[in-house]
Amino acid sequence: MKKPYDSWVDFRLSPQDCPKEYMLALNDALNVLTGKWKLHVIGALTTGKKRFSEIERFIPEINPRMLSKELKELEVNGIVSRIVQDTLPAIVEYELTKSGREIKPVFDAMIMWGLEHRQSTIRNGGK
Repeated sequence: MKKPYDSWVDFRLSPQDCPKEYMLALNDALNVLTGKWKLHVIGALTTGKKRFSEIERFIPEINPRMLSKELKELEVNGIVSRIVQDTLPAIVEYELTKSGREIKPVFDAMIMWGLEHRQSTIRNGGK
């Protein structure tokens, strides 16, 4: 089944010719994913549920307050779900929602582009 945007992706279009709803969608995606740690958090959760401390170990440079903030924002945006187990003490886990899992192909494409771009930059001396 063809998605509505399959035939639209034409990078020769000027911003004036670009359908407004596509630019709004791109803006929405960037608003959800931008931030120093959001992609790291999503990356940590691509392998399944994790507790807060496991995510911290996956991203050693992040402080607990920032991780908490990023998880809350990703939860509000429907990318991550917070699961509280009915145990004593309560066990809290985080996992990607369906929408969060749908980011994986974008994530993979960004990684591939980043690897290719880095190699190209190194080969061309930073130009």
